[in-house]
Amino acid sequence: MSYELIAALMFSSMMLMLLTGQRVFGAIGFVAVIAAFFLWGDRGGFDLGFAAAIKLMKWYPLLTLPMFIFMGYILSESRIADDLYKMFHVWMGGLSGGLAVGTIGLMVLISAMNGLSVAGMAIGATIALPELLKRGYDKRMVTGVIQAGSSLGILVPPSVVLVLYAMIARQPVGQLWLAGVVPGLMMAAMFVIYIVIRCRLNPALGPILPPEERAMPMGEKIRLLGAGLLPLFIFFTMMVPFVNGWTSLVESSAIGAIAAFLAAVLKGRMTREVFETSVRKTLGISCMFMWIILAALAFGAVFDGLGAVKAIESLFTEKLGLSPWMILILMQLSFILMGTFLDDTAMLVIVAPLYVPLVGELGFDLIWYGVLYTITTQIAYMTPPFGYNLFLMRAMAPPEITLRDIYGSILPFVLVMIVALATIMAFPELALWLPGYVYGN
Repeated sequence: MSYELIAALMFSSMMLMLLTGQRVFGAIGFVAVIAAFFLWGDRGGFDLGFAAAIKLMKWYPLLTLPMFIFMGYILSESRIADDLYKMFHVWMGGLSGGLAVGTIGLMVLISAMNGLSVAGMAIGATIALPELLKRGYDKRMVTGVIQAGSSLGILVPPSVVLVLYAMIARQPVGQLWLAGVVPGLMMAAMFVIYIVIRCRLNPALGPILPPEERAMPMGEKIRLLGAGLLPLFIFFTMMVPFVNGWTSLVESSAIGAIAAFLAAVLKGRMTREVFETSVRKTLGISCMFMWIILAALAFGAVFDGLGAVKAIESLFTEKLGLSPWMILILMQLSFILMGTFLDDTAMLVIVAPLYVPLVGELGFDLIWYGVLYTITTQIAYMTPPFGYNLFLMRAMAPPEITLRDIYGSILPFVLVMIVALATIMAFPELALWLPGYVYGN
């Protein structure tokens, strides 16, 4: 049996198991070990899984994963996110569509707190959405705002998904985080510009708050500004020493976790319940990611042993005559297709053993491709008819927001994200300038 046929059989078996409802890490790991068993015997199958586990346990930067997740849950469970929204409510309410713009700002800061898009979705749906609806904002527009804003969670550092990509692609986490900064802020700015223009053309979509709701002594406004910027201060406390080379990545993640814990204590919100809930959720998410990485490493080891990447590169470039850019675009389209039934993490671990080495063989920068991956998977996450994010939004939204409203709400923001993706593809320096500047020095 040819290596190409073995690779195709592995992918089809894995997809079949996923369609039957098996857990992602179970399907990927099972196919990897069984393939190794048939290719190299019982010793090969045993060694493959064991070697992947040892590689995972020896990867020191993996310690950042529970630290950042814990930091995010401490800040969200202690209701510091509520202070953020109050700040935007007071300072942005006088602008048409101002609360929607403030919601995007909230999502950027939540992203800097947690690094998971689902966290931004949950906080936006529970805090921002009821307030926006109560103040007469168009339900379609605000639903789209929350979904689009939550997409920044896996792009703005500390992105947990980029940590996973770094492990699989064998790229520096710090460079990937810095590569996501400019594209993430650019995409947030594009969302804000769209909201402002749309509300300027049709003020009924985002009415200005009445003066009595915004009337507040300047001292109170300054106090709210300080409380709302606390997560940003924690972010800089963590990132500045790392960027300047004073601390390692793991040490910076520990600083962030300790700073978030102390902030909750100083504000009098660190209760036993908040601490237990944060630890429990951190443990659950961290274990899930570790199992997924373990399965992806085992699957990638089989592909390395088969030489499947070279064979597929030869198929595309020599037999089909496709250019590297055409192959890259086809990869991005396949992500959008997979996004109809898989989340961003699952998409990465399924195709990373094939796509990441292939991108390198085609001559593209793997740091830049990490940014393209994150944006494309979020587009896939929100694309009808079966985008995972759409159904997550429906589960969190009030009854008056229908699935049809959610479908209609996201399309303009998806177009904005496609423009952002095309811009970064055309101008790679948008992603590569900051890591080059910091690490070049």
